[in-house]
Amino acid sequence: MGYRGPLPKNAVHRVNTCVGALRTSPRWGRLVRRHLTQVTYQGRRSGRTISTPVGYRRTGDVVTIRVMMPDAKSWWRNFTGDGAPLTLDLDGTGRTGQAVARRDSKGRVTVTVHLDGKS
Repeated sequence: MGYRGPLPKNAVHRVNTCVGALRTSPRWGRLVRRHLTQVTYQGRRSGRTISTPVGYRRTGDVVTIRVMMPDAKSWWRNFTGDGAPLTLDLDGTGRTGQAVARRDSKGRVTVTVHLDGKS
């Protein structure tokens, strides 16, 4: 049975801060950025600009993000239905795209991003 309920905000903030530091590290950043990116999007309800680190896989202009413990997180819900635009930090630059979140029959959530033309 998966984790249910929100994660403590201070714990999430600490993890995100550590991941951000690793991504920009002169020693580890290049390796970490191959598997972790930062997504930036506008919250559907709040209208605020939000950024969070996520693991990803990229094939051409399609980026796939598997959401770990989706019931404990809310960011991906901004991309349900028809999806929404976001920006990913890829190859040292901001790449925009349209993201759509889908939950499968086992409760797993995948966010698929179709990148726009070269930014």
